[in-house]
Amino acid sequence: MHSPTLASRRGFLMFAAGAGVAFAFAPDNFAMADSGKAALTQNFEPTIWYTIDSTGVATVNIIRAEMGQHVGTALARIVADELEMDWNSVRLAYVDSDPKWGLMVTGGSWSVSQSFNLLSQAGAAGRIALIEEGAKLMGVSSDICIARLGVVHAGTRSVSYAEIVRRGNLGRRFSAEEVKTIPIKSPKERRLIGMPSAAIDVPAKTNGSAHYGIDAVAPGMVYARPKIPPTRNGSKVVSIDDSAAKTVKGYIKAFALDDPSATVPGWVMVIADSFVGASRAADAITVVWASDDTSRISEKDILDHGRKLIDNPGGGSWVVEDPGVDAAFSGAHSVLDKTYTTSSVLHFQLEPVNALALEREGSWEIYTGNQWQSLIIPILAKALGVSESKVIMRTHLLGGGFGRRLNGDYAVPAALAAKAMGKPVKMLCTRADDARFDSIRSPSVQTLRMAFDSAGAVIGMQHHAAAGWPTQVMVPGFLSKGVNGEPFDPFSISGADHWYSVRAHRVRALSNDLANRTFRPGWLRSVGPGWTNWALESFMDEAAHSLGVDALNFRLKLLDGVGKNQGSEPVAVGGAHRQAAVLRRVAEKAGWGDDMPKDSGLGIATTFGQERAMPTWVACVARVRVDRGSGIVTLEKLFIVIDAGTVVHPDGALAQVEGAALWGVSMALHEGTELANGQVRDTNLNSYTPLRMGDVPIMEIEFIPSANASVGLGEPATTVVGPAIGNAIFSAVGARVRHLPIRPSAVLSALVTRS
Repeated sequence: MHSPTLASRRGFLMFAAGAGVAFAFAPDNFAMADSGKAALTQNFEPTIWYTIDSTGVATVNIIRAEMGQHVGTALARIVADELEMDWNSVRLAYVDSDPKWGLMVTGGSWSVSQSFNLLSQAGAAGRIALIEEGAKLMGVSSDICIARLGVVHAGTRSVSYAEIVRRGNLGRRFSAEEVKTIPIKSPKERRLIGMPSAAIDVPAKTNGSAHYGIDAVAPGMVYARPKIPPTRNGSKVVSIDDSAAKTVKGYIKAFALDDPSATVPGWVMVIADSFVGASRAADAITVVWASDDTSRISEKDILDHGRKLIDNPGGGSWVVEDPGVDAAFSGAHSVLDKTYTTSSVLHFQLEPVNALALEREGSWEIYTGNQWQSLIIPILAKALGVSESKVIMRTHLLGGGFGRRLNGDYAVPAALAAKAMGKPVKMLCTRADDARFDSIRSPSVQTLRMAFDSAGAVIGMQHHAAAGWPTQVMVPGFLSKGVNGEPFDPFSISGADHWYSVRAHRVRALSNDLANRTFRPGWLRSVGPGWTNWALESFMDEAAHSLGVDALNFRLKLLDGVGKNQGSEPVAVGGAHRQAAVLRRVAEKAGWGDDMPKDSGLGIATTFGQERAMPTWVACVARVRVDRGSGIVTLEKLFIVIDAGTVVHPDGALAQVEGAALWGVSMALHEGTELANGQVRDTNLNSYTPLRMGDVPIMEIEFIPSANASVGLGEPATTVVGPAIGNAIFSAVGARVRHLPIRPSAVLSALVTRS
């Protein structure tokens, strides 16, 4: 068993549940998983993606991070459907890092979309081999055999998968190349995908047996809490005074980290025999740092710098550049020009970042929850001065990720402290430490322009966006090349390359280098579309109102599916017509065009999700009520319609959309921070105020039935809610807000200006 010993605060629950339940629902490296396993004499492993044991249980290997989104259940269903498994005989194994898995990353709403064909074909391979061997055991031709619910049937005769594994000669193994050639079922043949069923991961999360990174312990380990410097990048330790800490029970020592990877410059680690001791000692220690100019940077500085970048017409990367943009604007009858901004946003996942690091037999083992093992392992290797083959990341559930744990930087200080101490070190951050060390969603500034002819037809559009670029900072090899040859971060501009037909279209992405220096920009649920779609869909509404036309009809007219917007096989088939379809449906559901009570309004917005190559068509109508005296906005209801192609796990899909939409609500009306003196202003939930239960609106969510390719669901609904709310506020009281989050003071100000 790979996991260190668990000293569990959930122990009494696990004891009550019993080892059998722990085995039934928990992956291999969860607590107590091994204790309930039967002694197996033979396994069938046709590909690396799953095994079937002699009891007929299939264990599916999951390389994606589980952080509440039921990704294991969704991926296992894909395998099990093609494999013809009984769903009650399917288990999950969240695997540790290993080069054989390929790229290990969970983000971008990619997991199901990028795994569907691979896992379907892997499941089909096993079914083929089991049918062939089952036919031999029954003495019949495989041509007359079918597989259902873990049993191979030939007329009135049958043999179970368990018996085939025990008695058969299952030596067949399929190479990756062979798997790619195997045909998969047609949608009408599926028996699990799209059907209601229980999520495998729920019992362990509710009975207390699930194992999160924060639960890991190892014999002889000590605890660490960091003293985080005044800047993210430019601080050096001048002195450490631990005289007051020496009176703290269990305090051991404090020291500055020497980090060859430059991941945590200026960090001081405080070591004790308990986390309470480490935390109290850290509060008592005084550290003097020398810091660079970023210690004086404010949110306003970053946004002002973004505006200057946009004002320079020669800078940045041209992501979209149709012919005739400049001519369209120079010859336009009229031009609409608006600027939109968004604030810094924290992740504030429930489980603060943490890691346990130890050296065993020349290899470094890191126990933590992580979304992108393939990104952090090379960095850990550099920090520790070892080869990548000597670093193993042990997989645990995440108590919330939302993109924060794509950046695994928090594993580095734990590893360096363990190296310095010569023993296992478990580092935990307090909530405030976590906030100050967060890879925040960058503040953004965007300017959008639209050109019209004398008849009010759109003849050109420009979208300029400046923000910090997480990909540029953390994995520059993932940058894309613009039309002008300049690199850009696709995660900071996706969504601006929309499906509206606007004749001549220009999209320009600008890296806010001041933001990149001041903090480490991060990926936060939806990343770039969280700001690009806010600007785009607010602007589309403003454009419609400037022409005196209905906001829905204005969008539908532009979603004509012409030219590059017609879509293509296999994922984007239907193109803009599918986006128009969800718009029509959500408008119908919401009663678009009906009379509304005084100071109430409906706002509409739409998106295609994260990427044009993987579009998830979403439309939203928000119904709000605005108090003109206080500026307080009450969100009464959200109507959301989604076309996500084939929905693998309906209950999980609904939960994803609900969670994404509510995060969108939270960022639209409730949460957001700002930088002051190089640090985030808010470091705990007393001043950082995400959506509370009492403010959750009624939600009416509908999926369009579809047999098209599966696409992503983790993020798209996040991006459509904010502009729908902003547009609803305008519909209710005529106040146009252009900044997220929408504070009551901004609504009051907009009521006065009305422009």
